[in-house]
Amino acid sequence: MERKVYGMLTKVATDKAPAAIGPYSQGIIAGDFLFASGQIPIDPANGEIKGSDITQQAEQVMKNVGAILAEAGTDYARVVKTTCFLADMADFAAFNAVYEQYFSEKPARSCVAVKELPKSVLCEVEVVAYLK
Repeated sequence: MERKVYGMLTKVATDKAPAAIGPYSQGIIAGDFLFASGQIPIDPANGEIKGSDITQQAEQVMKNVGAILAEAGTDYARVVKTTCFLADMADFAAFNAVYEQYFSEKPARSCVAVKELPKSVLCEVEVVAYLK
């Protein structure tokens, strides 16, 4: 767990979600909002991709997102915006089945298919959450 303050920004990091695999933070608090970087289905315990299908991978992604939300002192109910990236839009319905279990408040959302995701995973999700 880590919180470092840089001016008006606070860096959020937890070992309960995968460490950043590039030059970025797991999350940044700015004012009353958390901006969390995209999470992919890496198991933070061993650094391996968890799951071989969209349902399993989406489940791990949501757990990773939840760990960052918790570290920042918030939860899924306070997420105001998500951006979801899918490797294949054919997985849209199966992804939504997992997504709706976590985001019951139905935040604003964008969901797009992309050519490729890091480590060739099937999905990635980033969130913006209100802290108060």
